[in-house]
Amino acid sequence: MNYRHAYHAGNFADCVKHALLIALLQALQRKTTPFLVLDTHAGLGRYDVATGPAERTGEWRAGIAAVLAAADPALADYTGLVERCGLYPGSPAITAALLRPQDRLIACELHPEDAATLKRAFAGQPGVAVHERDGYEALRAFLPPPERRGLILIDPPFERADEFSVLAARLIAAWTKFPGGVYVAWYPIKHRAPVRAFFDALSAAGLRDVINVEFLRRPPLDPARLNGCGLVIINPPYGFADTARPMLDALTRILGEAGAACAIEVIADE
Repeated sequence: MNYRHAYHAGNFADCVKHALLIALLQALQRKTTPFLVLDTHAGLGRYDVATGPAERTGEWRAGIAAVLAAADPALADYTGLVERCGLYPGSPAITAALLRPQDRLIACELHPEDAATLKRAFAGQPGVAVHERDGYEALRAFLPPPERRGLILIDPPFERADEFSVLAARLIAAWTKFPGGVYVAWYPIKHRAPVRAFFDALSAAGLRDVINVEFLRRPPLDPARLNGCGLVIINPPYGFADTARPMLDALTRILGEAGAACAIEVIADE
């Protein structure tokens, strides 16, 4: 309950996560059939990075400010949406901006104040429902969706020491219940050991068609720093890896320090 994303909004990890989220949503929309987006750790929805908590940390200056200044064509869909929103859009605002009439968004946020802000932000918006509840519990409550198509974004705060093992267990349970969903799980990279254990747990559970999309701002040598981040994606849409590669390359050029790198790897075959 202590984590508040407002301090980190628009940082380099947000840029990676949100640029790729847009590509995933666009890929799902190649089919006309409806789908549900379940955002388990939704936050506030929109953030004024020039004032308040985000300005105190200044992380956005080496994140979205740098991306907007670079104006790289590979990131045009992402930067265009950010500019249209006015305030920096979190994942529920990005999803809501891209929803078609037939699609739905369920956004869950456990922090009472943030959940109240999120409810006000989307009050009356068709297709959007906000719930003040535990995001992991929402996986049990809302899956499988009646649409039979879904993108499930899991973006926990990683405050607890066992977050990787909890995330693996909840991902596996959700996939067992709804194996056809597109699951997107964000994780931080401080050092390699917990990330590899996370991958091993997913592989050992028998999950199929799993890729990892990774961005390293710097080599992960100092476990006290956020050195990068990644998205584990189960059932990635067809062609997503080819779409993601130039976006990752652009983010690496713009946001990377010495030794920066990006990668897309297969965790489990189809």
